[in-house]
Amino acid sequence: MKTESESVKGSKEWEVELPPAGSTIHLTGICGTGMASLAGLLVEQDYKVQGSDTAFYPPMGDVLKGLGIPLFEGYSPENLDPRPDFVIIGNVIRADNPEAKAVLESDTPYSSFPAALSSLILQRRFSLVVAGTHGKTTTSTLLVSALAGCGHDAGFLIGGALKSHGTGFRLGNSRYFVVEGDEYDTAFFDKRPKFVHYAPKAAILTSAEFDHADIYPDEESIRSAFGMLVQTIPEQGVLVACTDWPMVREVIETSKARVVTYGVSEGCDYRLLDWSDTRECTRFALASRKGEILKGSVKMPGMHNALNCCAVAALCIELGLPAYRVLDGLAGCQGVKRRQEVRGEANGRLVIDDFAHHPSAVSVTLEGLKARYPGRRLVAVFEPRTNTSRRSIFQERYPLSFGSADMVLVREVPDPQKAPEGDRFSSERLVHDLNKQGIEAHLFPDGPSIVRFLEKKSSKGDVIVILSNGPFEGIHDMLLDNL
Repeated sequence: MKTESESVKGSKEWEVELPPAGSTIHLTGICGTGMASLAGLLVEQDYKVQGSDTAFYPPMGDVLKGLGIPLFEGYSPENLDPRPDFVIIGNVIRADNPEAKAVLESDTPYSSFPAALSSLILQRRFSLVVAGTHGKTTTSTLLVSALAGCGHDAGFLIGGALKSHGTGFRLGNSRYFVVEGDEYDTAFFDKRPKFVHYAPKAAILTSAEFDHADIYPDEESIRSAFGMLVQTIPEQGVLVACTDWPMVREVIETSKARVVTYGVSEGCDYRLLDWSDTRECTRFALASRKGEILKGSVKMPGMHNALNCCAVAALCIELGLPAYRVLDGLAGCQGVKRRQEVRGEANGRLVIDDFAHHPSAVSVTLEGLKARYPGRRLVAVFEPRTNTSRRSIFQERYPLSFGSADMVLVREVPDPQKAPEGDRFSSERLVHDLNKQGIEAHLFPDGPSIVRFLEKKSSKGDVIVILSNGPFEGIHDMLLDNL
């Protein structure tokens, strides 16, 4: 049995072999979205699973408790007594973590989450990887639905809870397994992006631009990371790539697999020709590589979701699946939680939750909602919480991203010390810049103060969208209760 203990500078592919079913596997950092989903897959395959984390907050904490997994709050070598047969170390864990140190100082076999997933499932299934700076969670969800429309009960591991299944993981009974390909680093002992482990037979690349400023210093490093993914697809495989993005056009040049392009640009193999939004759905028309005009619909709003459908249709058709059944599957997709998810309506105020935080994602999300709810005031509530949005890298771009909003409420940066001094985002400056360009904007210290403001200043008919990658102090339920 191999471990991943050798230097990340080596060229060796770090393969691991999990112990047989029935063995005890301990997950350090188990409450992360990916780690908790992997825990669920391990339980489905009859492993005895346990794990540790600093806390067990919803939603993943509830998932783990529902699975009956023994959980240890806090990290300690004592959590490894009696000794498990195998340990999986999440990428949130640092080298000085006492539990991780105890593992490395023992002869207990261990691996990262991506390597374990590859060993558990991906090396034995037809791995379909969805990657990109934007849209990979939603596109992965659409792909699962399209495959279902074609009669495939695909397995999946996705960084969000599918409304159709209530979880982000499923073993499935089909040969296909859909995995969201995250470009974040694998573990403290393997700094390569997670998706290099996923052994794709086929992949979708939705987009590529600078993000994750905490681990990628510049655009070239991001380009290199996506290049690593492209090069893992075998010659007999297929890469479906959105060539509307300049970096994608550069990256696909290194592919040894067959490349199929999509987008709105002239010359794409699959081209989005038209889209329109109604209150119920987004309708779209696309031209296939063979010149066929395919018309479909999707429940999620916006041109970006029509493009996500275009990506999925292209991949499925290239895999030989019937186009009409693919389109049926897309139309039936229920979506994924925290992506333009309607949380409720109170006194005529609609409250929507969305994960958008990168300037590009904020822009297309607000454009989509403006089209979905014409004539209604759009109020955007923004929490700059990610490791990138806490930094000043996008200070100039953010004011341009809220152009579709009628009012913007900005929270102060939570935990600003997590960004380097001298490279910190200013919420106050964003508010100033928005007001200067004619968009009403206000600054707030926390979520409750935003709720108090909206109690007084919101109006019947308002669409209030909460933009954050975190729980945002429970602002969604608090807002609905108070309104």
